[in-house]
Amino acid sequence: MRLEGKVAIVTASAGAGIGKAAVWAMAREGANVVVTDIHEKRTLGLAEEIKSETGRDTLGILCDVSKQDHVDNLIKETLKKFGKIDVLVNNAGREILAQVKDMTDEQWDTVMDVCLKGTFRCCRAALPSMIEKKSGSIINIASIAGWLGSDTGESHYCAAKAGIMAFTKCLAKEVSRYGVRANAIAPGLIMNEFLRRIYPPDFFETVKPMIPLGREGKPEDIANGIVFLASDESSYMAGETMCISGGMYMK
Repeated sequence: MRLEGKVAIVTASAGAGIGKAAVWAMAREGANVVVTDIHEKRTLGLAEEIKSETGRDTLGILCDVSKQDHVDNLIKETLKKFGKIDVLVNNAGREILAQVKDMTDEQWDTVMDVCLKGTFRCCRAALPSMIEKKSGSIINIASIAGWLGSDTGESHYCAAKAGIMAFTKCLAKEVSRYGVRANAIAPGLIMNEFLRRIYPPDFFETVKPMIPLGREGKPEDIANGIVFLASDESSYMAGETMCISGGMYMK
């Protein structure tokens, strides 16, 4: 098992997307996982389900990454139960579709506060523990939207995701000297129920021809990348953004 004995936190991990796939994948690779989300009942239920099926130790904690006291409590409770944090996956995000000409300050700030500042808050809170033990892997979930942009009312989201990639580079330059690695993943079109709700029904058929591999991504495709970056297999990677997009974006 590639993550035997490691302790991994994944934000926004009780939904139906990347976060949930990541906690399952890491638990199956031997990690003890911290499930955290804004829906407490669902969070606690998933933590128990993972523990029952995999035999790994788990912790479920309510956490809204836009609230500093929630983030501080997440780190405190994780350290109280497990004594360490080996992996932090910053997956929490928010989308509100609005064209720039119609966007309110509140809409802009809400997306930035969750996507970009939430990532910063979690990193800041987890770093003292990682630096003290001179090891750790931080994995920030960005998006190819941070490179490509969008005309569908996602300027705030694209800016936040581009910010995550730049933040990750800076973070890696700061913390690599302490044995802590920071990397990002930029997913392409990854299907989940939330996206099906906010986009028109024909959106995915319109976009699919732009994907050389000819299919939408699955949360498990990104979870596989997360496991790799969490494991010692990626021990010589720092400050990188791994693109997993079916070829939709090629550098």
